[in-house]
Amino acid sequence: MLIKFFEIANFRKLLSVRVDLSEKQTLFVGANNSGKSSAMLALRRFLVPKRCPFEIHDLTLCHWPEIDRIGQTWIEAVKAEKTTDLSLGQWLPFLPTLDLWLDVDSGEMHHVRDLIPTLDWEGGLLGVRLRYEPANVEDLFKDFILAVKDAEELKAAASKQHDENVKAAGVEQLRQKLTLWPTSLTDFLRKRLSQHFKVCAYTLDPNEVKAPQNGQANLQVLPSTSPALEGDPLRGLLRIHDIPAQRGFGEENPNEEDEDAPAGSPGSKLSDQLRSYYSKHLDPTKGPDANDLGALQAIEAAQDAFDHKLTESFAAAFNEVEGMGYPGVTDPKPKVSTRLKTIDGLNHSSAVTFVVDVSPTKGETAVPLLRLPENNNGLGYQNLISMIFRLMSFRDSWMRVGKASSDDKAMHFEPLHLLLIEEPEAHLHAQVQQVFINKAYEVLRAHKDLGSTKLRRTQLVVSTHSSHVAHEVSFDCLRYFRRLPAGMASRIPVSTVINLTEVFGPNNATANFVTRYLRAQHADLFFADAAILVEGPAERMLVPNFIRSNFPVLNKCYVTMLEIGGSHAHRLRPLIEHLGLLTLIVTDLDSLSAKPASAAAQPCPAKGQTTDNVTLRDWVPKRTGIDDLWAATPAERTLEGDEDPLFAVRAAYQLPIELKMPESPDDDKAYPYTFEDALAFENLDFFKALEGYGLVAKFRKAIEDGGNASAVGEKFFKDLRTGKKAEFALDVLNSEKFDTLKVPTYIVDGLTWLEERLQKKQVEVLPTKVEGPE
Repeated sequence: MLIKFFEIANFRKLLSVRVDLSEKQTLFVGANNSGKSSAMLALRRFLVPKRCPFEIHDLTLCHWPEIDRIGQTWIEAVKAEKTTDLSLGQWLPFLPTLDLWLDVDSGEMHHVRDLIPTLDWEGGLLGVRLRYEPANVEDLFKDFILAVKDAEELKAAASKQHDENVKAAGVEQLRQKLTLWPTSLTDFLRKRLSQHFKVCAYTLDPNEVKAPQNGQANLQVLPSTSPALEGDPLRGLLRIHDIPAQRGFGEENPNEEDEDAPAGSPGSKLSDQLRSYYSKHLDPTKGPDANDLGALQAIEAAQDAFDHKLTESFAAAFNEVEGMGYPGVTDPKPKVSTRLKTIDGLNHSSAVTFVVDVSPTKGETAVPLLRLPENNNGLGYQNLISMIFRLMSFRDSWMRVGKASSDDKAMHFEPLHLLLIEEPEAHLHAQVQQVFINKAYEVLRAHKDLGSTKLRRTQLVVSTHSSHVAHEVSFDCLRYFRRLPAGMASRIPVSTVINLTEVFGPNNATANFVTRYLRAQHADLFFADAAILVEGPAERMLVPNFIRSNFPVLNKCYVTMLEIGGSHAHRLRPLIEHLGLLTLIVTDLDSLSAKPASAAAQPCPAKGQTTDNVTLRDWVPKRTGIDDLWAATPAERTLEGDEDPLFAVRAAYQLPIELKMPESPDDDKAYPYTFEDALAFENLDFFKALEGYGLVAKFRKAIEDGGNASAVGEKFFKDLRTGKKAEFALDVLNSEKFDTLKVPTYIVDGLTWLEERLQKKQVEVLPTKVEGPE
């Protein structure tokens, strides 16, 4: 049995999304504010509502006006003394829902008997809808109207008091603004939501499952008269544990014990978690067996010895008390005794210590053992140990390991274990993040009754902002959360979820290339607001400095930069288009001479030259001739998204440069071939004085030798055929006059376009006024 997928509707910015789950582990990735945390929170709200209750801001903001209209209709109906609609049906379009779809084998039907829709069902998909809805609409109506009447009476009293004050003073006074709760139905629910709403479950029809359309889930429609299931249909079927984002780890934070959080909770120390684990699984005083007898005898012996010592120690004090006339002959006499509990041995701040390696001195036979308390160890190490220990505790709680078995006499094991982990990278070093995501699932299955069995399955769901975590798992485990602008799918910004399994299709060579490339680059495409694809190492080193010095707005944005040549950048096209990621491609012309030679040649107009750059030929601007590429307008060098107005791809490549060569009175025109000669042509004085070797020295000599732009360009072209571009970039960076460099015009145009589009994206995606967290 597995969770095949789930669909969320009307929850925060998740207006309607489907999230497919992998058999073992699934990673939620995406830029900030894209809905990853909302999805994790929705699972917690619906699956463990007692520990994670709903609040008013969980209802998608675009529905608030409609909910307020219901409240206003109620108020008007009461004033007009008319009846009003108190059915559940009018609430259905606005209610948060979670549709959980299970893939169940025919031999597991006994686990899901309460969810089987018809007698014809013999295995396969099985769905249950969890909906957060009014428990009783009539009670909600009465409570709301009563609150409104109380507010109106208070307002009337305040107005009357104001009029009396004016009359007594004989002078008109400014009427003070007075806003009383509730101002609307949503304002009423801000305080009373949990009193009037509850989670109800309904069966779904597997034959009515529909595929998402335009990135939005197409949820099954249930009649308002559909009967709700009694009790919790997932009880005994699904075991749920979660680790919220680890913020404030290492601080003292005592927590009540909870079977669904057996290893403590965020902020608790490792010693707290050890104490909780010991109490649940190891304490010999709970349901002792033969293996615990030795420990119990040792505890009792220690208690007797301590009692004897206490009696001797307090004897003088008690004799002194007896001298005061108490106790008398018939009064009970005081006696001090101990009650040793094994758990008390862990109930102190030094329950967990870390041993420090000590090098012996000359002639030293016994090396001293030095220990540091838990707080003296690095947070990264503490957090890694903590999270692994919590995974072990979750697994053992599910499998009723040790003393936990005595709490469940029936020993029923849920067939499915769902674990939610939010942002495991907090406080973890990059290498540790990779180790954790690779080992987490193994830890969850490290039990003799688990392993590879399909009778009891574990599904791990992780949300992350870390490229180190994301690049350790395969594409088919990634679910990308993408922000949609206001007006595209709703009046407010919402999210859609993309299953990256579908990007390249099965057995695709491009998918293999992209996977290997991203793993080698530690790329953070999945978390960025925009991407810049650059041609080579020189651009990779210099363009970030150009941005830092000349594009302050762009410098504040989350833009990832990938070094990938023009012959390979197009391979990222399926991924970038699926992600809807705003992208600038900084690439080279790579001009070829006219046929039949078709060899690399210095760019020259009207020579029938073509480009060898696959990205320019096949992606954007989809032109082959060099003259055609030069003639392309900025709009033609931009590929706009068909459905998303914020998605676009722009190509920036070398264009002709108007300039005046040294020692030449006439204007001239240069036709650069790559980034390096374009930079040199627009900074002739800089490179004429630049100290350096290799390609820098060759450029300096070409400029000193003089000649027109064509002659110098020919020398640049020859030098570039054998020059080391990375060395060239380092020499440029090392110059004391680096800040005086003029950025090549084609790059300025591209970065300006990207900066403007990102500013537009911020305005359209992030509303200027938000009434609550999404």
